[in-house]
Amino acid sequence: MCGIAGYINSQYNSFLGEETLRKMSISLAHRGPDDEGMWFDERVGVALCHRRLSILDLSPTGHQPMISFDERYVIVFNGEIYNYRDLRKELEQLGRSFRGSSDTEVILEACSVWGVEGTIPRLWGMFAIALWDRVERQLILARDRLGKKPLYYGQIDGIFMFGSELKALRAHPAFHSEIDRDALALYLRHGYVPAPYSIYKKVRKLPQGYLAILRPEGSLILKPYWEARQVIECGLADPSKLSDAEAADELEMLLRDATARRMIADVPLGALLSGGVDSSTVVALMQSQSSRPIKTFTIGFYEDAYNEAEAARKVANHLGTDHTELYVTPNETQAVIPRLAQLYDEPFADSSQIPTFLVCELTRQHVTVGLSGDGGDELFGGYNRYVWAESIWYWLRHVPTPARRCIANLIQSIPPRGWNVAYAAIEPLIPPRLRQRLHGDNLHKLSEWLTVLNEDELYHRAVSQWKKPEEMVIGGREPMTPLLDPSLRQSFPNFTERMMYLDLMTYLPDDILVKVDRASMAVSLETRNPLLDHRVVEWVWRLPFSFKNRDGQSKWVLRQVLYRYVPSSLIERPKMGFGIPMDVWLRGPLRDWAESLLEERRLRQEGFFCTELIRHSWDAHLSGRCDEQHRLWIVLMFQAWYERWFKN
Repeated sequence: MCGIAGYINSQYNSFLGEETLRKMSISLAHRGPDDEGMWFDERVGVALCHRRLSILDLSPTGHQPMISFDERYVIVFNGEIYNYRDLRKELEQLGRSFRGSSDTEVILEACSVWGVEGTIPRLWGMFAIALWDRVERQLILARDRLGKKPLYYGQIDGIFMFGSELKALRAHPAFHSEIDRDALALYLRHGYVPAPYSIYKKVRKLPQGYLAILRPEGSLILKPYWEARQVIECGLADPSKLSDAEAADELEMLLRDATARRMIADVPLGALLSGGVDSSTVVALMQSQSSRPIKTFTIGFYEDAYNEAEAARKVANHLGTDHTELYVTPNETQAVIPRLAQLYDEPFADSSQIPTFLVCELTRQHVTVGLSGDGGDELFGGYNRYVWAESIWYWLRHVPTPARRCIANLIQSIPPRGWNVAYAAIEPLIPPRLRQRLHGDNLHKLSEWLTVLNEDELYHRAVSQWKKPEEMVIGGREPMTPLLDPSLRQSFPNFTERMMYLDLMTYLPDDILVKVDRASMAVSLETRNPLLDHRVVEWVWRLPFSFKNRDGQSKWVLRQVLYRYVPSSLIERPKMGFGIPMDVWLRGPLRDWAESLLEERRLRQEGFFCTELIRHSWDAHLSGRCDEQHRLWIVLMFQAWYERWFKN
């Protein structure tokens, strides 16, 4: 895992050279503390830099930027190619020789044989690649199929620049840090800035599964080499006819291979274990293919509602792993918050970023590579909304809209705490088999869904925080995103599969994978995701939906694989998010910090948000009338980010 950056100055006459490149490199030092490399050619105005976290081929032959044997290509590469040994054998059979044993050299020599556009689709793994073609005098950028590795780029005042993080672009003296208010509106809705947008004008994210080719005259061409929608549509059109046992067998075989490939490393390796279905499956497959106990890591919390450490310990004990857990106090957890604006150099507001950082920090104290179970929810139907959204819409469409509005108003007339007290009073009178965990906050969220006009609007509201961000952001207008694409109904007539596709295209790469990448790279830890092997993704989408959700049980076929290694009694429990009690903290120990960022005068001076609406939300949260933690966290993370990058 590494950090890459560079630029091309087509004007040549003002080429900035080594000093600028060094600043860009230093900004990414956390992504690659083991080695630094720079390459530039003033004749054509191109400069590339690389920060290395050494995982494969720790010798100098793995140093980057790397030049191909025929000297046509120069590469900087972030990520891992899991089939590089297979490609190397194929290239050796064609007469190619190699100086070292890195996957980077395999990419270069493959490009020399098959061309860049013939090579990238052959790569299995996670990657962000920048390749300079000295013959065609063009730069090619590439990002992996699922968007695990980040890659930003921009064209500013005749200079094209790119980098693994926005920090690298900001280090270039030509960078303009003007905030894109349209992207800010998207951020308020989702809690992240979705690709291809970024928080800055003139800067974009390269979409997952895309190439970008910068021609000598300065034009930029974007080309997909793998399109999730096309792959999924083909899978749905040609569903597999496997039996239950055959499906479990094939999935186990695929996952064992995907996991084994991700266990190849020349440095210590372990796994992040929560005790849930996804991470437990990965750990089980790792341990079954290891001759010694693998190292597993879990963060524990003293608040029972947020603690998964006990469940993880039981799974680890059963599998016989070398398990490490660390219980953290609220003070230790809150101490991470001042660092978030630096770690996530674009506004990002998934509060599970805090425990994610803590578990990565713990893991890095023992190993350099950690496998995780990210992607299981999106692929196998694990999110609660996949279970409830379709059922809710089934009932809503039979209730007249005016009646739904009246019910919504009634629910909202009583604060969440009032609903909690009322339910606690009557719970003893309810038969145990009929009792449900009822929270006033969930009832208030349900009330927001009662007035939707169709199922797509229901999903859109479910994944939205601020429901009308254009009213919040002064001068902001929401751009189009895949969530508003009307053609999806035809491609995905099943509502739940439509939600799963949209999560795979948006929430997974722009929230989950961003969260893990920045948290892990902040401590120089490489994370790998066997469930997101593109072969697994393609295979799973050929399965009928009944293999993912059966009789109300999510991830059905994945569970059948897991239960070959771990008893179901250790896994079957209510789904628990990787969360923290932010609602309570904002009313208590974080109140002064939040108040300073949401101070009325400050908001008006900065001029981004409608001050009245934010203050109303803050006051409502403090009073307990409603739980505004998620909406407020989004604003607070922007405010903290703005203070770090514009006022320091």
